[in-house]
This record gives sequence, C-alpha cells and structure tokens, in this order.
Amino acid sequence: MTTRAEPGDDQSDPGLSAIMSERRRLINLGYRLLGSLADAEDVVQETYARWYAMSAHEQQAIESPGAWLVTVASRICLNLLGSARARRETYVGDWIPEPLPEPTEWITGPSGVDGSDPADRVTLDESVTMAFLVVLDSMTPAERVAFVLHDVFRYPFGEVAEIVGRTPAACRQLASSARRRIRTAQTPAGPSAGQAGIVRQFKTAWEAKDIDALITLLDPDATATADGGGLAVTHLHPIVGGEQIARAYAEIARVSGHRTTFLECTVNGLPGLVAQQDGNIATVFAFEIVGDRVRHIWAVRNPEKLRPWRSS
Repeated sequence: MTTRAEPGDDQSDPGLSAIMSERRRLINLGYRLLGSLADAEDVVQETYARWYAMSAHEQQAIESPGAWLVTVASRICLNLLGSARARRETYVGDWIPEPLPEPTEWITGPSGVDGSDPADRVTLDESVTMAFLVVLDSMTPAERVAFVLHDVFRYPFGEVAEIVGRTPAACRQLASSARRRIRTAQTPAGPSAGQAGIVRQFKTAWEAKDIDALITLLDPDATATADGGGLAVTHLHPIVGGEQIARAYAEIARVSGHRTTFLECTVNGLPGLVAQQDGNIATVFAFEIVGDRVRHIWAVRNPEKLRPWRSS
C-alpha cells in the first residue's frame, strides 16, 4: 500500500517519534472498524509489535511507514471482525458498540482528506455516532473495512483492495453496498443544541417518573436496546414502542430510587445521559433523535465497556 504522505510519515527516518505519531490515526480507524476502544488499542499494540519485530533494514525498506501501519492494523481488524461474529452468538443479550465520552483524539483525529475525493462523504465526527456505529456493525467485515477506509478515511480503492484482498472494482461494490445500508438506516437529525434540549426534557420526565411526559417525548415506534453482557442486570431484548419504553423506564426510576443520579453528557459526539449509582457510573445512554422525538435509546451497562468513562 503506497498511500499519500500523511502527518507523522517520515520516509527517510522511520524513527520512534514518526512511528508513534501514527497512533492517533490508528486508534481512530480501529474504533470505527471494531466499535470498541479497548479492541482498537489492542490492535494498535499488536501493529506496533509487528513493526518492531522487523529488523532495521526491513523497516528502512518500507517506503511509507504510516501506510504500512494502517495496512497491518486494518488487516488485523478484518480478521477480528470475522471472529467477532462467532463470539456474538454466545454474548448475553444485545451487543452495542462501546460508548465514548467527550470528543477526544480518537473521535476528531486527522482525516487525511484528498482533494480528489467526493465532497459528500461522511466526516469523522459523523462516523462515530452510536446510530452510525450500529449500522456499521450490521455490515459484513469486508463491507465495513472497505467503507470506512474509503468513505471515512479517504483511501483510494486501489489501496483498499490491497488490504481487503479483493480487486478495486470489488471494493467499490462493497463500499456501494455499505452506503445503501447507511442511507436506508439514516434519518435526518436536528441540530445538536435541539437534541440536548430533548435529552434534558427526557431526563426531567424520567426523574419525575412522568409516564405521560415520556410518551410525548418518545416516537411511537421507538426502541430501547440495552447491553449488559451478562455482567449487569438489564432487559435482554429491545423494548419496542414509545409507551412500553416509558412505562419500563419509569419502573427503572422507581426501583433505583435515590441511589441513582442522571447527568447530561456527550456520548459519541451527541447529547446523552449517564446514570451514577452511589457515585459510580453504572449506565451510559446514547440517543437517536429525529425531529422532536426520541427514536432509539442505547443503554450500555456492561462494565467492561464503561472503562473510558470511569477514567475520564
């Protein structure tokens, strides 16, 4: 893969600083491909291990160290995505991508935009929302890798083909199929400030256990999905219907009582909520809001997916 030069590439002297400066881009890529910051960090560690396993002569023979790192990391992710499908069969309940707190380097890193790319491609910030990640998770591994590398990170199909192990034409078809999935699933969202207002109203009604107010804020066909991974108590199947969600969430508020505090926060770049119990973060809630109604709620309770929140 002979990609264009990126910030951090040093073709004449692939020293430690030049190589390590690629970490930000690799974390960005790994998180979008795997939906897990922890897995992305493992991929980056393995990628660097493979780099430093080479001799100095082998390293110096690589024209673009940054491109080599991206290629290796992407192939590791592709393999992990294949095995992840088998692991999901034994996962307790629904699997939701790992939520991230306030925007940080793995959300707003450099995109490597090439002037020859179409202007209507998704941005890095758009590609990290929970709704977007959930759609990515429905794709085949090859679709996901081809789409993320080309449409999000702007790599030409010729370079994508080297990573995926298919022809450029096949990769173009994979990305096209992925775009259709995105278009089918995506719904127009309002400004972030307006969404924050809806989340705030939802929080107020939830704390008051006001079922009628919650129903008003929820789309009649809304769904609420929870992820406890067998490590935290939660509903195992999605709750479907605004009224059903309102009653279920009002019951959650009643049972949790004064032990739980709901706080407004940013989840994957959009307004969300966290629930604290006895001062510890127990649940992170991401929302998809269409118009002035909540269309979907993702509640992550699996403690292994909340580590970034507990250390932030």
